[in-house]
Amino acid sequence: MDKKRIDNVFGFIFLLAIAIIIYYFFSDERFFYWAFERHQNILSWYIRPIFIIPIILGAYFKSFSLIFLSIFSLFTSMFWFPVPDKVDEKVISFLNFEKEYLTSGWATDKVVIIFTILLFFIFLIYATWKKNWKLLVSVILIGATLKVVHSVFFSGSGGTSIIKPAVTGAILCIIGVLFIKNRNKN
Repeated sequence: MDKKRIDNVFGFIFLLAIAIIIYYFFSDERFFYWAFERHQNILSWYIRPIFIIPIILGAYFKSFSLIFLSIFSLFTSMFWFPVPDKVDEKVISFLNFEKEYLTSGWATDKVVIIFTILLFFIFLIYATWKKNWKLLVSVILIGATLKVVHSVFFSGSGGTSIIKPAVTGAILCIIGVLFIKNRNKN
């Protein structure tokens, strides 16, 4: 098998793994709450946006396996870390909002949010694939801004706990984009 075909096969495997973990996350209440207990660890909030960089690298190298491995890692990183000993009240408030939001049934706003998240990934990959660096930076900034606005608007003061990780993640992603862009010039 040639490299491209192997990449496509592993890309499909990771895409399937994403679908399985999302299904399991929403269908098994014990797993759902177990994951959210670990998501109280703020390290997971900082690492998640950093997985945008390997998604960008996957698109840059046109590697479906790297793209979908990175998305799988982004989704699962919420429960990589142990339950913290002490949790900030705003973090608890925000995560309680997220749990309620994710389990309260479907409404128009959720469809819009899901569609927006899918568009974010599509534009992120498309902009990188086409090496449209300005669009890519714009997508990152818009994505981080929408995450913060949505979090604060829907969950109130608890949503402010997401600002620092979102801004830090956006800055690191833009640094990663600039590194890739400058590497592309050489």
